[in-house]
Amino acid sequence: MPSAAPLLATLLPHHWFVDLDTVWLILIAVAGMAAVIKGADWLVEGAAGIAKKLGMPEVVVGATIVSLGTTSPEMAVSVLAAFGGDAGLALGNGVGSIIADTGLIFGAGCMIAALPADRFVLSRQGWVQFGSAVLLAAICYGLWIGQGDAATITRPVGVVLTLLLVAYLVISVKWAKAHPSGTPGVVDEPGQPPKAADILGTDEATLDRHPGHGLPYLAALGLIGLAIVIGAGDALVQSVSITAERVGVPDAVIASTIVALGTSLPELVTGLTAIRKGHPELLVGNVIGADILNVLFVIGFSALAADLPIIETGANYPAVFLQLTIPTMLVMLLYMRGCIFAATAKGAFSRWMGAPLVVMYVAYLLASYAMS
Repeated sequence: MPSAAPLLATLLPHHWFVDLDTVWLILIAVAGMAAVIKGADWLVEGAAGIAKKLGMPEVVVGATIVSLGTTSPEMAVSVLAAFGGDAGLALGNGVGSIIADTGLIFGAGCMIAALPADRFVLSRQGWVQFGSAVLLAAICYGLWIGQGDAATITRPVGVVLTLLLVAYLVISVKWAKAHPSGTPGVVDEPGQPPKAADILGTDEATLDRHPGHGLPYLAALGLIGLAIVIGAGDALVQSVSITAERVGVPDAVIASTIVALGTSLPELVTGLTAIRKGHPELLVGNVIGADILNVLFVIGFSALAADLPIIETGANYPAVFLQLTIPTMLVMLLYMRGCIFAATAKGAFSRWMGAPLVVMYVAYLLASYAMS
């Protein structure tokens, strides 16, 4: 895991925060959290309203439109880091975000509510999620075995990942058109009646909070909410990170917690807000889509910007990334595949399924700190 120094590759100018008094930083952090929550409200309402009006399942919207938006901070930070000469951050940020999305966000969401298991989506996007992570691991270990400490993910690999991203988006549109949409909740395979899943007591009024507004209004609402989530989230992460540095928190702790979780903040807040507002399908779709996009979108675009070193010099990073980070990602997603198999059989994820993921995430943070 890289040190906290690469925090300079942020969306908002770092100098806006670094010279502020600690009191102002705390106030910014509080205001940023409030703004993130409100922005997530608008993002969820806009996405849910679009899904309702277009007759698209919310899980499909979450796996495509919403995940593209919430993954944009990881992409922006990683590409900025690559352009700025800290290309190693891009690779660690992409894989670390998959761990945060799967272990913390999906795990915590699963513990909060019995998340619906849409067999149509999970048997398609779910396998793409697992396959893209396995592909990335194969690339990293294959290059490391062949090239040793000089191993890098080069631009040709970035081109391949980007082409796979385009293919994924195209086929996602086809899958969305083929999805047996209609009743929100648990939807089975085509030819079988959908299961009515009123998991959180949702009703028509909950599903469409803006019945008098059209698609342009809902799209604008969602985009404004997304912009607030990304901007306020970046301000929150920077203010908290600088405050932590000033009170003597080690850089390794900041990097493995605040910075790593910071770029996944949009997925976290959007997912928990989706559950609170009665749209749990958005969380499931957003996590699956974000995991896919962290490989194809974040790492793919970063590799186009600059070669990404697999072995980062200093701070025992090779051991952390190759011996801990990549294996943790694979174990989490393999466990999630097992949960998906069990959940699609009964139509929903059981709440206990989330606990092992959260435990794995906490264990990863502790191990990462110890190894760093």
